[in-house]
Amino acid sequence: MRLPFCTRPLVLGLFILVGLAAERAHADEIIVAGGCFWCVEADFEKLRGVTEAVSGYTGGAVANPTYKQVTRGGTGHYEAVMIRFNGNQTNPRALYDLFFRSVDPTDAGGQFCDRGESYRTAIFVTNSAQKQAATEAKAAAEAQLGRKIVTPILDARPFYQAEGYHQDYYKGTKRVLTRFGPIPQKDAYKKYRDACGRDQRVKQLWGNAAAFVN
Repeated sequence: MRLPFCTRPLVLGLFILVGLAAERAHADEIIVAGGCFWCVEADFEKLRGVTEAVSGYTGGAVANPTYKQVTRGGTGHYEAVMIRFNGNQTNPRALYDLFFRSVDPTDAGGQFCDRGESYRTAIFVTNSAQKQAATEAKAAAEAQLGRKIVTPILDARPFYQAEGYHQDYYKGTKRVLTRFGPIPQKDAYKKYRDACGRDQRVKQLWGNAAAFVN
């Protein structure tokens, strides 16, 4: 049976809404802290199924903190990343597995060249399923590494999005002043990451299991 022409846009609109609802039903998010949030964001946005990674702050008691407050210490906040993903393509356990293998989870004092409480590793869970997935991923990583992992699994606290200039820093084209002179953000990011020794340490620690390392 052919639908009257005037009803076709309504039917089409209904199908679009149903499709969007199905997509949202499979969308989810996790929150992890892995040192510099520029690096975590850059790593996870490469993955199939990840729709967005947002840099921010969480774990502390100060509302709407600034970058200067967090990195100065005393707020209790971590530099963290909210990773949004499509549940049809990936899941929390797979993402947690990659997370552990992209950091040094044996270091309780920070990550790589970044030291202090805001650069510690952590996983923040919002429900029992995430807690189970994170616990299993941690146990598997510890068994593979053969060393104690100090990364805590914590109940989620309010997540505060970081300032706009921190978002997608790794691909920004704005010129910033660095010790190498004025260069685009994306180049500054690459130089920082290399100088900080992140990939070198992850490769040393995890070997062929290292994530996001060429």
